Amino acid sequence: MILTGELAPGQVVIESDLAERFDSSKTPVREALHQLVTEGLVSVLPKKGYLVRPMTQQDLTEVLDLRMLLEPHAAAECARFADAETIGRLRECLDRQEAAGPKNPMARTERARSFHLEIAHSARSTRLLSSLQRCYAEMVRAQHVLPQLRDHLGNPRELEEHEAIYKAITEGQSAAAAEAMRVHLRTIRSTMGVDLGAEALLWRG
Repeated sequence: MILTGELAPGQVVIESDLAERFDSSKTPVREALHQLVTEGLVSVLPKKGYLVRPMTQQDLTEVLDLRMLLEPHAAAECARFADAETIGRLRECLDRQEAAGPKNPMARTERARSFHLEIAHSARSTRLLSSLQRCYAEMVRAQHVLPQLRDHLGNPRELEEHEAIYKAITEGQSAAAAEAMRVHLRTIRSTMGVDLGAEALLWRG
């Protein structure tokens, strides 16, 4: 609900309201909210509830910086470990992304994310995978309010860059896979940085 914007930034969330909405007891709702606090998606308002945090330019910059540190390594490790099944799954991700077409950017977003997740999963590091999953969750938030990124996802260049990563992985070229991923992440950073001032809020309540 937070990732898709159903719970808007700046909105106050009440534990009992959520429990009633989902026909649940307060305990699982409380545990879920505590997890969201840990992940930085909400903050505690003493005696009031929880506040859905906005996403700032700094938040996005940090996520992209972290992806730049982690994903080239994930791509390199994927190239090192990839077997026929892994390559088949990656090919399927790309085919599904292409089938979504440029006029369906949010579907392409989901399928592009599947490609990145498959690479992270195939790097055979649970901690690396967990860290990148959190990064991707933050990116989902941005994708719902940044038309620049949606344009990027509808652009043939995005799929072309995925194909370059895929090619390096299928050839077992770890260094080339890492560099192809860096190129791709630089494109994402450039696309998302268009017309965004340093203090801009990507989410506004």
